[in-house]
Amino acid sequence: MFRTSPFIMGLIYFVMGVLFTVLAIGSVEETIWNFSTVLLMLVATFDFGVSIRLFLLNNKIKKMIKK
Repeated sequence: MFRTSPFIMGLIYFVMGVLFTVLAIGSVEETIWNFSTVLLMLVATFDFGVSIRLFLLNNKIKKMIKK
């Protein structure tokens, strides 16, 4: 069974965050305070947060393996 490393998952979540940010920027019409823009930015923020946590987990795992 193949295991996906936290680094690869972090990259995937980071790319998804960038894509949702681009979609949110593209969905702006007159103001940024419409439902679709705010929802897309919330999803992008969640994705960036998860990617940061996965990168930190990857570093912690590497430090534990070196010991």
